[in-house]
Amino acid sequence: MRWKPFDIPSSSNVDWVDGLRTVAGAGDSKSRHGMAVHVYTCNSPMGDRAMYNADGDFLIVPQQGSLKITTEFGRMLVNPNEICIIQQGIRFKVDVEGPSRGYVLEVYDDHFVLPNLGPIGANGLANPRDFLTPTAWFEDRRTSFDIISKYQGCLFSARQDHSPFDVVAWHGNYAPYKYDLANFCVINSVSFDHCDPPIFTVLTCPSRKPGTAIADFVIFPPRWSVAENTFRPPYYHRNCMSEFMGLILGKYEAKEEGFCAGGATLHSMMTPHGPDAKCFQDWTNMELGPIKVAEGTQAFMFETSLSWLLRSGAGDLQ
Repeated sequence: MRWKPFDIPSSSNVDWVDGLRTVAGAGDSKSRHGMAVHVYTCNSPMGDRAMYNADGDFLIVPQQGSLKITTEFGRMLVNPNEICIIQQGIRFKVDVEGPSRGYVLEVYDDHFVLPNLGPIGANGLANPRDFLTPTAWFEDRRTSFDIISKYQGCLFSARQDHSPFDVVAWHGNYAPYKYDLANFCVINSVSFDHCDPPIFTVLTCPSRKPGTAIADFVIFPPRWSVAENTFRPPYYHRNCMSEFMGLILGKYEAKEEGFCAGGATLHSMMTPHGPDAKCFQDWTNMELGPIKVAEGTQAFMFETSLSWLLRSGAGDLQ
């Protein structure tokens, strides 16, 4: 299933919360097991509104427009090709300066962590040193402020007479953070054949079954392709994971036509999928040598061991 770029509102003012739409999900926030995929399209700041998620953690992927995020722990500027994580219970607001669009991965079970590097060793993929947390910032402002709670999949609102961003200082390791995807250290085959997509995992929320995940966040960044005697793009396959792919910028090398920045594609569990016909023909007849692939491109994948259910009306999202 494929979506064209999701429409950004232009005829009315829509902030980040009002522009949030659920595409698919699995499990249940009430039982604290599962995950959901959302998209947001907005054009206005949240102003004197704040939100917190009582159901789980948000991983936010801007595609168009920078996000100025204020949290109880401080402020973050998150640009396209960066991501941020806002954990359960943290109050935040998102301000934008124009048409904005992006993707959100939500997990209920646990928090996102770095994948186990195993034989890779101490360095590679997303290195801990490149994750940034905000420095403390606060405002002492008396005003009418709406607090929106996401609880059991529904939104509730309450009003208070002061800004929620009045935390003077904080310590500990439960804090929101951001990461620049350009800092990802790619590990790939330098001889023949393919490494599986988990080799491109930035963050994961593990399941109780070893080797599988409630959700992986995987990227396909610029990298060198040098494998010999190999069809280098992702070959035709089916697997035990459900995949939701988005495109932040550029053209994805396996699907250059039809899969556009700001759109998405869904590969359900055990459903065959692979490159388009032009990609197959081009790479089948290409003389192989060291090639830099995906330059100017950033595709990503939300991957899960669970079986997704599309939200009613998700097929009509544009």
